[in-house]
Amino acid sequence: MSEARLPVAILAGGLATRLRPVTETIPKALVDIEGEPFLAHQLRLLRRNGSTRVVLCTGYLSEQIEAYAGDGSEFGLEIAYSADGPELRGTAGALRQALPLLGERFLVLYGDSYLPCRWERVERAFIESGRLGLMTVFRNDGRWDSSNVEYAGGRIVRYDKKNRSAAMTHIDYGLGALHRDAFACAPVGGPWDLADLYKDLLARGELASFEVAERFYETGSFAGLEEFRAYVRSGGGK
Repeated sequence: MSEARLPVAILAGGLATRLRPVTETIPKALVDIEGEPFLAHQLRLLRRNGSTRVVLCTGYLSEQIEAYAGDGSEFGLEIAYSADGPELRGTAGALRQALPLLGERFLVLYGDSYLPCRWERVERAFIESGRLGLMTVFRNDGRWDSSNVEYAGGRIVRYDKKNRSAAMTHIDYGLGALHRDAFACAPVGGPWDLADLYKDLLARGELASFEVAERFYETGSFAGLEEFRAYVRSGGGK
């Protein structure tokens, strides 16, 4: 087992509108993958990578997620919860609210991402960088989603999820690392998106990067669900 030891925040509060009608009664984290919820696959991946503490940032149907995962002991983890409540916070806003549970530094991933990379290398790169944030990137070339990162010379030149260019061959892989001080520039009022936080850190020279070679899987779309199910059936994730 590897030696990743930073707490991990999972952003699992979205409405999952792309998966309706399946997600009209269950949250995306609990969608069935070969006989068990996606969250089970995700939590086992974290444990295999040496993680011990997880904070689930929840929102939509949060009580179902908490009822399923409980205190995390079934997965060899310690799980805490930070619920959005009635206010729309956005992904970065949800992380800001969860900071008292996460400590000084932590890893973060989306609740629909399965990322079979070497997590301890990401953690080490973040700590050694001395910066407030780190984004993992993957050479996607538009294969599994729209590329959104221009990456050259081992650094992120440009990151934009809305205004893409032909120079963007890489993609935000979905595993990040953040220092609590990255949240000092929080906007006043309204939801705050993690992508905007990354862009701000990049503009300030505070966003490190780490390139991974393993492809990602996502379960936020029906096509992504089927791809991940095929991956599990083939023995992936063991």
